Amino acid sequence: MSRIGKKPVNLPKGVTLSVGSDNVVSVKGPLGELSQAIDPDITVNVEGDTVTLTRPTDQKRHRSMHGLYRSLINNMVVGVSEGWSVQQELVGVGFKAEAKGQVLELSLGFSHDIHFMLPKEVSVETKSERRSNPIITLKSADKQLLGVVAAKIRSLRKPEPYKGKGIRFVGEVVRKKSGKSASV
Repeated sequence: MSRIGKKPVNLPKGVTLSVGSDNVVSVKGPLGELSQAIDPDITVNVEGDTVTLTRPTDQKRHRSMHGLYRSLINNMVVGVSEGWSVQQELVGVGFKAEAKGQVLELSLGFSHDIHFMLPKEVSVETKSERRSNPIITLKSADKQLLGVVAAKIRSLRKPEPYKGKGIRFVGEVVRKKSGKSASV
């Protein structure tokens, strides 16, 4: 039995979960509503404030889907109750970030500024203080969408291995290479 798949998902106060006839799980909470299609082989049981998932056999496909869908449902429950957030920092001289509604303006050392349009489900905050790197904070109830948006922003200027300049997640460690002068 899958260790992750057999763990029950607890529903906090104010969160409701419903399973449609076509195996679509909908979760409603104070921060929004999310839905996810579930494979027909996996059954979702809602008893009070706990949700459990069961699989029909021990085939490799069923075992992998069991843990996957349990994690997806848990991420939706946490998202609509608490929300998810990702912080990124801009490392580099003159790098700037400014949020204007759903548009994120980035100055990353190119000849032009980058205007990044965010989906309406994602909110953004920027913080720039003297003598520290600008911080971008992305918040959303949908963890999958938040990860895609954060990866897209990071891809605009990945951290380079010699000086470490670029966009990185807060707490991310960038391994630096030694330059030409180190090889003797």
